[in-house]
Amino acid sequence: MPHPFWLWTGFLAFVLAMLALDLGVFHRKSHRVSLKEALVWTAVWVVLALLFNVGLWRWRGSEPAMEFLAGYLIEKALSVDNIFVFVMIFNFFRVPASYQHKVLFWGILSALVMRAIFIAAGITLLEHFHWLIYVFGAFLIITGIKMAVVKDKEIHPERNPVLRLFRRLVPVTDDYEGDRFFVRRDSRLWATPMFVTLLFVELTDLIFAVDSIPAILAITQDTFIVYTSNVFAILGLRALYFALAGVMQLFRYLNYGLALILVFVGVKMSLVDLYKMPVAVSLGVVAAILAISVLVSLLRPAPQPATPQAEHDHAVAG
Repeated sequence: MPHPFWLWTGFLAFVLAMLALDLGVFHRKSHRVSLKEALVWTAVWVVLALLFNVGLWRWRGSEPAMEFLAGYLIEKALSVDNIFVFVMIFNFFRVPASYQHKVLFWGILSALVMRAIFIAAGITLLEHFHWLIYVFGAFLIITGIKMAVVKDKEIHPERNPVLRLFRRLVPVTDDYEGDRFFVRRDSRLWATPMFVTLLFVELTDLIFAVDSIPAILAITQDTFIVYTSNVFAILGLRALYFALAGVMQLFRYLNYGLALILVFVGVKMSLVDLYKMPVAVSLGVVAAILAISVLVSLLRPAPQPATPQAEHDHAVAG
């Protein structure tokens, strides 16, 4: 259904105000984000998303509200996979902990624009070429299977053709220049490793959007719901990163849960002309898969590698 211009304007104004408050007030100076601060901001973004969901339910009813919640859960779950990659990117470029928040802030800001373009393009294509829904469904199924089969994710920024081209066109400093993205030297503009890291974060988010946007389109093709659920999930990604980056190894079965969710929504999308699954069922399945994968990960943690002393004691006992 079409949405009034004031609604889009009001939502975007709210997003910009929150971003300005975040960077201009709470994170005006670069600093290491503590676990307490990350958990507080994670809770803030989750509560704001739920309050928005309540408002959507009172305004348009239960089904659009459940569509938003299902889309939000799917995007939130898939964004956890981004955290694995962000950890590897920051480690590769040796980004100081105090600068990581700024990289993620600007990376996510650009992601909001890219997601809007992807969503508009995806919905327009589905409206004019309905058969593409089967292509999207098959793509999600294949992606889910690949996610479950491929164990290790390797990041090789030095092999990325975009970054290699960028380094040929723009000089890059050897060291970080505080938290600046560019510096001027000898009347030339130089990029810093900080900007190179930001560029790679944006490239990886673009790749993840190829998976997440079709997944949400399997739930609803309401542009406002698709975009707002994406935005709320993305806005909370920075805080979620700092809250979970150090304990991601605990959720070793979460990747299988995400893979199963992609396969599920892919099958749902492929069967849309034969059977339209109720939104409540989709929401329940997604929530159950996430809960089970997290619970199993906590109940069956990865075995700890044996220390040299433990191996020695075991040999003596044997």
